[in-house]
Amino acid sequence: MPQMLDKIRALVGSEGVLTEGANHRTTDGWGAQECQASAIIRPANTAELSEIMKLCHESGQKVVTHGGCTNMTRGCVAGEDELVISLERMTTIEAIDTTNRTMTVQAGVPLQVVQERADANDLFFALDLGARGTATIGGNIATNAGGNQVIRYGMAREQVLGLEVVLADGRILSSMNQMLKNNAGYDLKHLFIGSEGTLGIITRAVLRLRPKMPVCTSALVATDQFSSMAKLLNHMEKSLGGKLSAFETMWQSYYAIACHSSNISNPMRNPISSDMSNNMGKPPLPDSYPFYILIEATGAHQESDSEQFLQALDTALSEGLIIDAVLAESGKQQQAMWAIRDNIPALMSYQPMVLFDVSLPISEMESYLEKMQQNLNAISNNLFVGILGHLGDGNLHVAVQLSEDSTAAKKAVEQAVYAPLEHRGGSISGEHGIGLEKKPYLHFSRNEIEIDVMRQLKQLFDPEHILNYDKVID
Repeated sequence: MPQMLDKIRALVGSEGVLTEGANHRTTDGWGAQECQASAIIRPANTAELSEIMKLCHESGQKVVTHGGCTNMTRGCVAGEDELVISLERMTTIEAIDTTNRTMTVQAGVPLQVVQERADANDLFFALDLGARGTATIGGNIATNAGGNQVIRYGMAREQVLGLEVVLADGRILSSMNQMLKNNAGYDLKHLFIGSEGTLGIITRAVLRLRPKMPVCTSALVATDQFSSMAKLLNHMEKSLGGKLSAFETMWQSYYAIACHSSNISNPMRNPISSDMSNNMGKPPLPDSYPFYILIEATGAHQESDSEQFLQALDTALSEGLIIDAVLAESGKQQQAMWAIRDNIPALMSYQPMVLFDVSLPISEMESYLEKMQQNLNAISNNLFVGILGHLGDGNLHVAVQLSEDSTAAKKAVEQAVYAPLEHRGGSISGEHGIGLEKKPYLHFSRNEIEIDVMRQLKQLFDPEHILNYDKVID
């Protein structure tokens, strides 16, 4: 290892190799420090990374790629025999094309920086998630991140036009396409989007931008039946004519703790109907309802869009799809609503716990949750279960408290949550990826042939198995 580091240092300089404090690096969104690597390698550009990977490939040196390390699946864990490749120095926005609505970036650029640069050019980058300030574009693409606006704009995959990737042997695969339509053979970028760094290391990307919508209308509503949420989703999509951009759901168990721990004091009550309660206070809606939905629509015309949104809510109220609602009257109130939805740290008081990220057809969700709860009750009747998610995308986040901080307790809960997905066409990962955390349960979502083809792809792109070793698949 020392000789290898000397060779790498000769390529990238002393600034490109960090040896002190490597094992104190945070490796996931919960703050874990599972990095035992002897060094952090920080290339400044694609050419440097290419030379680094040639050395690693020749010697069989295993590497783990780090972006913003906000993952939830232990995807950045690094052992003593591995080196970390961090793209933290590759943070240049190389170009923004307002005519073709594209942005060319290096992989280490934080998501929020991309959003802000697009906004400054009267454009919009459609990917958004709570870790926007830390998560990097390369990591977002490598995990095919989802987030808050998938219902309208799709996953990270839909925001990428072109990619540049350094392969395991150091070759540079540059496919920096800037066109929406390009059917000239295989679209190779899709092999690397969502591959979690196991097939190659993403270094640059051409991102697709959208026109910025100046009008954003939001409401927080409540209902008392799960079936009403699915009907409300269809109603809002139809009534808003493609303008629905978010449909975020929270079960009472999550809403109550998220409200009370976020200290939101801004009164937001603005009843859309005289039939609704108009009492002021916090939380914005009482925490006694079974289900809550944060609904958001974006458009270009303030008066007509607001009226359309209000009419859709009024109709939903008259049809019994919602039983209470509050309309945001300012950007500050919208942010307060999102602060509740994004207050995942409120769950930390229920440690030890596991946060799951499952996806399944909306029509199967209610029966799935009933079966999951039965499985959990068989373990213990006292486990806290908090649920929230992107219902419009079929994606749920389920937080389950463990009865004790042990491997056996964790595995029992994982089995209880994942097993009911298999026969409902569900996925163990809606947007977080697999990493090490979910690998033992991949068979619940992928059949033997699918997993075998994944192994074949891994063997083709990384025959020495040096990229993110043992992540995703064995």
